[in-house]
Amino acid sequence: MAEKRDYYEVLGVSKTADADEIKKAFRKKAKENHPDLNPDNKEAEARFKEVNEAYSVLSDPDKKQRYDQFGHAGVDPNFGAGGGGFGGFDGGFDFGDIFEGFFGGGFGGRSARRNAPQRGADLEASLTISFSEAAFGCEKEIQLYRVEYCPDCEGSGAKSGSEVVTCSVCNGTGQVRSTQRTILGNMSTVTTCSACGGKGKTIKDPCTKCAGKGKIKKSRTIKVNVPAGIDNGQSISLSGQGNVGDPGAPAGNLFVGVTVRPHELFKRSGFDVMCEVPITFVQAALGAELEVPTLDGKVKYTIPEGTQTGTVFRLKGKGIQMLRRSGRGDQYVKVTVEIPTHLSAKQKSLLRDFEGGLKGNNHSKQKSFFDKMRGSGKE
Repeated sequence: MAEKRDYYEVLGVSKTADADEIKKAFRKKAKENHPDLNPDNKEAEARFKEVNEAYSVLSDPDKKQRYDQFGHAGVDPNFGAGGGGFGGFDGGFDFGDIFEGFFGGGFGGRSARRNAPQRGADLEASLTISFSEAAFGCEKEIQLYRVEYCPDCEGSGAKSGSEVVTCSVCNGTGQVRSTQRTILGNMSTVTTCSACGGKGKTIKDPCTKCAGKGKIKKSRTIKVNVPAGIDNGQSISLSGQGNVGDPGAPAGNLFVGVTVRPHELFKRSGFDVMCEVPITFVQAALGAELEVPTLDGKVKYTIPEGTQTGTVFRLKGKGIQMLRRSGRGDQYVKVTVEIPTHLSAKQKSLLRDFEGGLKGNNHSKQKSFFDKMRGSGKE
């Protein structure tokens, strides 16, 4: 089996990173490697799982503390089991309690947190929009399945009229503790209560709709307000639109990854827009009034006579709306001179006569080039 990478390395953060830095790094890495956004990349799913595994450890204060002290072994379910580094012991030891005894509660509060209401899981979805919708914003709907409270029992898991009582086996703690005498003294073993599944409560008559779970999966249509200026690959966070948590705990969030379809005329660079407009040889030579496409519709723009191919001009404020702030980028229009083809004999003759009548200063760049070329042969 391949050796696991360091979890801090997986998320790209330092060991001194705080909870917010770890969360931001996780969201970035999860988005980059989400299988839905990388359908042709078989390695993305493996990296996505690796990122989630790293975050599940580093976002949990207890697991993070064990990982910082013992590495991967500290968060391995088999850590300390029979045949491990504490040879001769029969697994299942609560090392948190051992460290509490030695270090004055370094892992304190673990028992209480185990039974605390858990926040709902985050969800991810994808949305594809047009170039113009990204530029100006829009409202879209997405369909997804998410976990919600059972409407029949309102999340209690108990059939109407049935009681939810404190578990008599663990007395509501969700854990069962046993003590063994060893050569090192008394060692405590803490396991999840099998009678209540660690919830600390038991249901006499479970709800038939959710089988006592208190939650069901339902299809939902969610409205998404896409902000003006969003770019391809960015995501939108919808607070509380993920799976519901335990009663008393908040729901997770919904992260919507956005894909922007390419435009047939425009290309985006930050909040600016690029566009190429072909012009004729005559328009370039004599100047002309052009009809230029923009995100707001067509506008008139006059090019001067003698305009060269590749010339770029700017339309101020005709670009993309800046994301969550006022102002817009600019539009840059590049003109390209289209040389005529399939000329008739008469047209060719006229062009030769035209070229013959031109003065030398009309081709200053060409003259400068050949002067340099002749000079380079003397070196």
